[in-house]
Amino acid sequence: MPKIKLSKYYIKNKVKLALNEDLYPNGDITSSLVKNSKVIKIKLISNQQAVIAGLEFAKQTFKLIDNKIKFIIKKKEGSIVKKNDVVATIEGRAENILIGERVALNFLSHISGIATKTNQFVKLANKKTKICCTRKTIPTLRVIQKYAVSLGGGTNHRFNLSDEFLIKDNHIASSDIKTLVSLAIKNKKGRKITVEVDNLNQLKKIMGLKFNTVLFDNMKNKTLKAGVRMAKKHYETEASGNVNFKSIKKIVATGVDRVSIGSITHSVPAIDFKFEI
Repeated sequence: MPKIKLSKYYIKNKVKLALNEDLYPNGDITSSLVKNSKVIKIKLISNQQAVIAGLEFAKQTFKLIDNKIKFIIKKKEGSIVKKNDVVATIEGRAENILIGERVALNFLSHISGIATKTNQFVKLANKKTKICCTRKTIPTLRVIQKYAVSLGGGTNHRFNLSDEFLIKDNHIASSDIKTLVSLAIKNKKGRKITVEVDNLNQLKKIMGLKFNTVLFDNMKNKTLKAGVRMAKKHYETEASGNVNFKSIKKIVATGVDRVSIGSITHSVPAIDFKFEI
């Protein structure tokens, strides 16, 4: 799939939804206690090393609340920040800044979390194997999450069910692997075809058919290595299934072309940021 780019229109609309969620129906009743005539300057600081991502979401948050708020970005989107680094400064009326604080931090923490975890896997793979995301994303946030993956150095897998054929275990259990692959080839119309196998007998049944990628799912490394040897000259190879920081190096050592990892989107830790007045 093509590299994801987020338009300002898209970002603005996502931020609007987040602000509506936070402010309905009566606004920020606590921050309204602060005198809005008071101008404050705040530092946005990272409490840990991370890949910074989502700065435009934070900037747009304050712009929508009060376009006179100055949001000055100090670190480049996609760059690595260290603990205690100042990521941005925010200056403006106190109440309006406080209204947007949590929405801005929520976007930054989540998007940076994905970029950071992806980058950790990319470094462990040492450029030998691509790190891919999956469709295991939060509903309606897939574009943002896949954008974060690309910032972390990862590769975007298919975006949705129309992008490419991915014949998985439950498709195969409902039919026959060779029949499904043959039908996909017949109907591909320029789309790529990936076939998931969970044993080498399945791979043998489809060897020679003209598809793109073999996805080895939840295989032991010894079996995976044998499968990669069988498929390497004919197909792109991919591995998946409960991949973690401990297992990734051994998986890469099998020679597989790419590894798809659900955890970089579906259960990523948030990055810790703080506002300091």
